[in-house]
Amino acid sequence: MNYSCFELTVANHVAHIRLNRPEKANSMIPAFWTELPTAVTALSREASARVIVISAEGRHFSSGMDISVFTDGGLDTPADTNRSIGAEAFRHHCMALQDAFTCLEEARMPVLVAVQGAAVGGAMDLITACDCRYATKDAFFSIHETAIGMTADVGTYPRLVKLIPEGWARQMSYTAERISAEKACTIGLLNEIYDSAEEMLEAVMNIAQQIAANSPLAVTGAKRMVNYARDHSTADGLDYIATWNASMLDGDAIRQTFAAQAKGERPQYNDLLSVKKTAGE
Repeated sequence: MNYSCFELTVANHVAHIRLNRPEKANSMIPAFWTELPTAVTALSREASARVIVISAEGRHFSSGMDISVFTDGGLDTPADTNRSIGAEAFRHHCMALQDAFTCLEEARMPVLVAVQGAAVGGAMDLITACDCRYATKDAFFSIHETAIGMTADVGTYPRLVKLIPEGWARQMSYTAERISAEKACTIGLLNEIYDSAEEMLEAVMNIAQQIAANSPLAVTGAKRMVNYARDHSTADGLDYIATWNASMLDGDAIRQTFAAQAKGERPQYNDLLSVKKTAGE
């Protein structure tokens, strides 16, 4: 399938989504909000990759939501519309935009994102929904919505406050300031910083290959456990992992791993099975 906002390739079990509108700073036009979840949901459902990497062409990762989302994307309310009725419709539009990034969190495989230049506004919503974040030393990050008179509503707040210290989440939110890659790494938003986009992408692809070499069942289980532990108590997390492994622990894969390692070989694992579309998809 061809996409208007990015290129999608799959090689060696790694899916690479590359934003390809550098002349517009990879702003997120209306098509982006349907194309991204379509692509990610299909990758997850079909298990056609073991890892997803998101990167971008050009100087900036993304300048965030394009103004056309407001003017052409159904977020404008006609002047003669009852305010409450318009607000109810806006809520549904907003939740649809939120789903475009929630799919990254819900994907069965890890999602890694590589950032250069600007990651502002909607781009912050995107990267906070990913599993791991990497950046070049010239990257910067901003919850820019505050500076244009609105409260960020596509996912930054509920996720960012669980990624970085609350004080920094509040300062970034209230000031709309730009923080550097160095500061972002210091406060825990980034996993690593690189000197150039080329060095970064090479490193991130190497990390993706390390993940892809592991058992897809073990990796998807690990992602589920981390997400669950983040949102639940320790006791709930312990109960869930015990229940998960009671039903999904793959003894054959474990034995195969030890046998392959004893021979100096790389173990081979079965991919996850594709799953059917759910109602409404």
